[in-house]
Amino acid sequence: MSSSSPDLSPIAQALADAAATQSMHYFRTPLDIITKADESPVTLADRAAETAMREILAQRVPADGIYGEEHGPERLEAERVWVLDPIDGTRSFITGSPLWGTLIGVLQGGRVVLGMVDMPVLKERWIGEAGKGATRDGQPVRVSRCTEVAQARIVTTSPDIFAAADWQAFDRLSRQCAMRRFGGDCYGYAQLAGGTIDLVVETGLQPYDYLGPAGLIEAAGGVISDWQGQPLGLKSDGRVIAAATPELHRQAMSILSA
Repeated sequence: MSSSSPDLSPIAQALADAAATQSMHYFRTPLDIITKADESPVTLADRAAETAMREILAQRVPADGIYGEEHGPERLEAERVWVLDPIDGTRSFITGSPLWGTLIGVLQGGRVVLGMVDMPVLKERWIGEAGKGATRDGQPVRVSRCTEVAQARIVTTSPDIFAAADWQAFDRLSRQCAMRRFGGDCYGYAQLAGGTIDLVVETGLQPYDYLGPAGLIEAAGGVISDWQGQPLGLKSDGRVIAAATPELHRQAMSILSA
């Protein structure tokens, strides 16, 4: 493979390893918690992990762009852009919950071609590549075959992430599902890729929150978009709906917009 088109998976694996080394060093220790403008808590672990990831990208793919949560954008006009969230689920992290993860997405020409959800405490690494399928720790995974909202298991991180109108839409949809669950942050997307959850619906997200999961879910055979059904990109509005099947996706979107 030429230097202009490297094998992306080993680079993503190295990024996740580097992030985990930093984040696990701080996990369940006293933390210096800072409040960002959007009021989400940032920790030393977040910043150290993203710094380590950026150092690897600078060495291996110096011309590529980077869109990271902690240290801002670089070279977004590049053909390939790495989208990094070193610790997704910071509130889980600072409260000692294991359900936080590292998210990595790769955009090629504006399209997601790789997505990773790495769960350091659980020691689960979920990765999907366009045209290559999805795996958990090297074993193939695939979304469920659920096509009906009435049979679906739905998850979202918290009622607190929704504005009032969006909550009404989610509540209307989720009460028609077979089961609804809260919590888990990025792990809900991994569960969907693995076939144990059928729907994930969220709002208020940033590109680093959804592009890594988008690559994973699409590679696992699922469907993920904004609430209007448009593909996700760097300029999406932060409302995300992910479903196991196109039929379920269409039904859920219809209920959300009712």
